[in-house]
Amino acid sequence: MSQLPITRVLIVGGGIGGLSTAIALGKLGIKAEIAEVKQDWQVYGVGIFQPPNALRALNELNVAKRCLEEGYSFEGMAYCDAEGIRFAEPESPKIAGYPGLNVISRKKLHDLLLEEALSYDTTMRMGTTVESFNHIEQGVSVQLTDGTVQTYDLVIGADGANSRMRDLLFGSIEKSYVGQAVWRYKLPRLEGVETSILYYGEKAKAGLVPMSEQEMYLLLTTSEPGNPRMPEDRLHELLLDRIDGFGGQVAAIKPWITDPDAVVYRPIFDHMLQSPWYEGSVLLIGDAAHCTTPHLGQGAALAVEDAVVLAELIKEHEDVHTIMQAFMNRRYDRSRYLLDHSHQLAEWELMEWAGTLPEHTDVAAYSYETLKKMNEAI
Repeated sequence: MSQLPITRVLIVGGGIGGLSTAIALGKLGIKAEIAEVKQDWQVYGVGIFQPPNALRALNELNVAKRCLEEGYSFEGMAYCDAEGIRFAEPESPKIAGYPGLNVISRKKLHDLLLEEALSYDTTMRMGTTVESFNHIEQGVSVQLTDGTVQTYDLVIGADGANSRMRDLLFGSIEKSYVGQAVWRYKLPRLEGVETSILYYGEKAKAGLVPMSEQEMYLLLTTSEPGNPRMPEDRLHELLLDRIDGFGGQVAAIKPWITDPDAVVYRPIFDHMLQSPWYEGSVLLIGDAAHCTTPHLGQGAALAVEDAVVLAELIKEHEDVHTIMQAFMNRRYDRSRYLLDHSHQLAEWELMEWAGTLPEHTDVAAYSYETLKKMNEAI
């Protein structure tokens, strides 16, 4: 292998994007450092969708096979009315060699990525993040919150939707609240839940999503005007209120929703930085640069793709500036497309619940074509 233009890399954030980047760089022989602000690994959420393009990218990181073994795969979705009567069961668009969709516990995915990253001797700086940085002639001088000062060829901000690195690089941005929130609750898998089943109610969308042979989770998307603060000790009661209009298997799980601490509630925001997502030798990836709504299950896929593409470009090009420009050429339009289409689906849901959705809107076809587009080469 010829001499790489980058050898010392700091990744800020140890989530899906950060760990994926450490693995991708490790495969090139670059032992990255990860600065994670939390003292220990705290993985929020319940399950995560892995469409074919996510699995394709994860295959480049040597973890797709393990994800398929640890998760739950199926070929398409089932669409039902609020009472559970199915009216469509379309297959998802596929990439050869992969299922239409795999779903895995977020904790399991994180553990798989962490294990793989550590196999490349990635350094973990827990309870630490970036205090400040300065661009220098050959890279970036970084002061960490533990007081140490280090110099790196490249600093990657993979610290999520509320990115501190983004604030340091470009200043604070205004994220767009889409008027919705998503609720999740982990449950034992019911007999018959062998694919992701979506239930369309008058004022909400519910889903039962298998993520292993033993487990599934409830997914609920609701309209929450004004982004109200929800009392944490009543989250289970509020969730039960919002699924009250659903029948079928959604109604059957109500007795199991008893723990407010088990409810994962998140208002839905999205944002996307204008190009470029870098300055000097500091680059933002994943949700720090492009945070999408969850309607197409592609947010994590984009972050993993960012990692894979960045490593490819480091291997191919001889200087940081060329790598950064090439990265934007490969990633901006694709991310913009996905974010815009996901936002459109959120708007259509709100219109449907308000009774103002245009008559000939074909949400299923729009979703299918978007996912098919995401299966194209990156």
